[in-house]
Amino acid sequence: MKKVALVTGASTGLGISISIQLAAKGYAVYATMRNLEKKSQLQEAAETAGVSLEIKQLDVQDTASVDRCVSEIVNIEGSIDVLVNNAGSGFIRSTEQATEEDIQWVMDVNFMGVVRCTKAVMPHMRKQRSGHIVNISSVGGLVGQPFNEIYCAAKFAVEGYTESMASYIQPSFNINFTAVEPGGISSDFATNALKHFEGTGGMADDEYRPILETYLGSASRGIEGLYQTSDQVAEVVVKCIESPEPPVRTRTSEWSNTFCELKTQSDPTGKIQQARVIESFLSRG
Repeated sequence: MKKVALVTGASTGLGISISIQLAAKGYAVYATMRNLEKKSQLQEAAETAGVSLEIKQLDVQDTASVDRCVSEIVNIEGSIDVLVNNAGSGFIRSTEQATEEDIQWVMDVNFMGVVRCTKAVMPHMRKQRSGHIVNISSVGGLVGQPFNEIYCAAKFAVEGYTESMASYIQPSFNINFTAVEPGGISSDFATNALKHFEGTGGMADDEYRPILETYLGSASRGIEGLYQTSDQVAEVVVKCIESPEPPVRTRTSEWSNTFCELKTQSDPTGKIQQARVIESFLSRG
């Protein structure tokens, strides 16, 4: 019987690659997106790869939309075995220049979207005593970076959420949790973040300007090893999903491992810390 996978944010980039690769592995894939008018890129990719998948509307910022989509899939398939929380948005701006609306939007898309989708699938996975929830985080969920503090805060929240869920859901109900931490991805993600930045006022002429120019200059010149293709990152995601003993966290490249090693070198997969938390709080001995 085919395993069923739900992927969010599948209109571009990484979401497309994950959906295609899971379908190629034989999963029944439900690739979702907020705006179905943007489904053509996914359809073309599926046709080129020679795979079939289902495309559904799901807006991670709308609880009713999330619940409806999950219910429809469960009614059709009877279960959801894998959830990939991929939907997210980048954000570049200092705290002083960010509006409260900006901050709420970034946290809602990148963190609350993960919580909404997880909350919706959990009863079904708990009932079947199996499942795997993969949260697409970032090296920015481990290491804060200039002008990305709001985005990094959201991804730090995803990391804490993933660790906490893994500490008791996995041993109690056999539902695995993994945070995947890419560096840069050559996709529409970074482009859209810059478009949002330019479309909401761009670079203010203040004391932050020279620092921001240095930051954007480094990004435009490229940092050796930073960027991967969506397909390369998706390969790591699928490998995690297929693993009989998935990590709690994983980076996706040599660059991302090196960048984060001061925080991860003693426990690269997060499994040691998971065991310690379980022993500290859930041991019956």
